[in-house]
Amino acid sequence: MGFWEVLLQQLVTGLSNGLIIALVALGYTMVYGIAELINFAHGEVVMLGCFLTLTLIGACGLAPGAGGAVPWPGIAGLLVVVPLCTAALAWSVDRLAYRPLRLRGTSRLGLLVSAIGVSFILINLGLLWGALPMGVFAGGRIPTARQDVPDLIGYRNLLGDGAVLQLTAKDLLVAATTLPLLAGLTWFVRRTRLGTAMRACAQDPQAAALMGIDVQRVVGAAFLIGGALAGVAAVVRALYDNTIDFQMGYRTGLDAFTAAVLGGIGNLPGAVVGALVIGLVRAFSDQYLASVWSNAAVFAVLILALVFRPAGLLGARVRERA
Repeated sequence: MGFWEVLLQQLVTGLSNGLIIALVALGYTMVYGIAELINFAHGEVVMLGCFLTLTLIGACGLAPGAGGAVPWPGIAGLLVVVPLCTAALAWSVDRLAYRPLRLRGTSRLGLLVSAIGVSFILINLGLLWGALPMGVFAGGRIPTARQDVPDLIGYRNLLGDGAVLQLTAKDLLVAATTLPLLAGLTWFVRRTRLGTAMRACAQDPQAAALMGIDVQRVVGAAFLIGGALAGVAAVVRALYDNTIDFQMGYRTGLDAFTAAVLGGIGNLPGAVVGALVIGLVRAFSDQYLASVWSNAAVFAVLILALVFRPAGLLGARVRERA
């Protein structure tokens, strides 16, 4: 492959990974924008969504059809069931762990510590989940090992076997799934009653409460939406990478949180832009440097961006809430 072919290939890979990160980053930035809570357990919600995806694949016996045909109806079912479950999980975490602390006026540090505690609980749930005596989990013999996800889509080049650029159905799945969701979320936040309430709570929760908005209900809705987006990201991530493990939530959450900060924490378009930048930086770093330098490259870009744009790429300076 020539220089330009390699460049285009890494561009496709970076954008695909960036769109997956964007789904997770939106959950981070929505919750922070309204409740000013850095939900470090959000990456673990994605991890459990991946484990649920693999469990459903094994329970339903999903596999490529004759001639390698992709089981699209089964994948569509995963994209419905898994987000519903992760949305319920995220809402339950807020209801049981975060909301009681908010109502008691717990400091941000206390909420942050509770989020870290919830993260460890969910990590151990993933470890226990990997011990299930199912074929897709290798009989549960090595729950700490990486679990292989059956390749339901394959790597057939849609541009033809002789094409230099590799464009697979996996890349199309990422784009066809995430782009409409990102557009729909933008419309929802800007045009609906609940979206208006979210923007009001993000700007001034006390004034919003005085105007009759149930702030706690709005925060719960943000967790629901963020959890659903995490579920979609989990399905797409599992089918795209074909491997999962109980510690993957840390890397996923770190990338998403970094994307949210890079784009401007609390800014939805900024989270998407930050995620795409991180996806591209990782892809080009893997190609032209080495995979071991990917994290260093990502945080170097983050530091440089924040030096010149302290509020993030699309963020605006705002007064710190009391």
